[in-house]
Amino acid sequence: MQNKSTHINDWKKASVKSTVSMKDVLMVISEGNMQIALVVDDGCHLSGTVTDGDIRRALLRGDGLETPINTLMNDNPITGLLDEDESLWQRTMQRYTLRHLPLLNANGCVVGLARFEPPKEPRRDNPVILMAGGLGTRLHPLTQSQPKPLLEVGSKPILETIIENFADHGFHNIFLCINYKGEMIKQYFGDGSRWNVDITYIEESKRMGTAGALSLLPNKPDMPFFVMNSDLLTKVDFVRLLHFHQKHSASVTMCTREYAHQIPYGVINLEGHEVIDMAEKPTHRFNVNAGIYVLEPDTLDTIPNDNYFDMPGLIDNLLEQKKLVKSFPIH
Repeated sequence: MQNKSTHINDWKKASVKSTVSMKDVLMVISEGNMQIALVVDDGCHLSGTVTDGDIRRALLRGDGLETPINTLMNDNPITGLLDEDESLWQRTMQRYTLRHLPLLNANGCVVGLARFEPPKEPRRDNPVILMAGGLGTRLHPLTQSQPKPLLEVGSKPILETIIENFADHGFHNIFLCINYKGEMIKQYFGDGSRWNVDITYIEESKRMGTAGALSLLPNKPDMPFFVMNSDLLTKVDFVRLLHFHQKHSASVTMCTREYAHQIPYGVINLEGHEVIDMAEKPTHRFNVNAGIYVLEPDTLDTIPNDNYFDMPGLIDNLLEQKKLVKSFPIH
């Protein structure tokens, strides 16, 4: 699990106390040739990190070399756990554009430092089923001449960005469920070879719902598979999501995000006519469905053939059967 090419065991050479100056940290970074210093307290816990970039920015804004390092360190650094698979360290560094990742043990003590290496993703056979058949009514008139998945965000269609993200994670077995202006989608993506993926099209002759469309798969998957709406732009780590699903032996893992709603008035709690308390413009927070799922193959057994059936209905059925449904929070 711990490859010496990425796991630096002599991390103490990069460690400093929070009382030292910028000059001292600059020497540690320079001599250690690690481009980072770990600020560790008198015990073993990580107080923060300082990179060579932090030093440069401090000098440019006029801070002197005697400036205490605790005034410019990152006191909430991204970290990894020693007992995680090394691939998770690498994915974390890639996601947050880090060159190094402090590693902690179960007690929160610094025990290592991982170095980023460009990923070499293996090919992953898990099917990816993307729902691309919607009418896009809420986006009229934009979707009157083309389907919503082909609308461009930045310089390319939304669906192209989604497919590229899955391909970057090694997933190549793509299914596109199409209906409204589906021929335009087929013409644009073809067999998927431009993105080094294999695309199979599932053509819906009528509205099937997200779960109902799964009954049209040509073959039942023999491994966990992804289902995702094709109008979502996300940086979710699909490999981490799959690992989470498998680790918890879930029937379904659904991505969720927090939604906050602020009441624009003072809310009064009453008992009869007596005011108990008042909250001024309170914010209520909810976990909402993000439209990204990982499912086990046997979940398809509960889906009726060739009928409209949506994901909430499938989730409800599985919960009634006491199947495990997990939430994977995304931000």
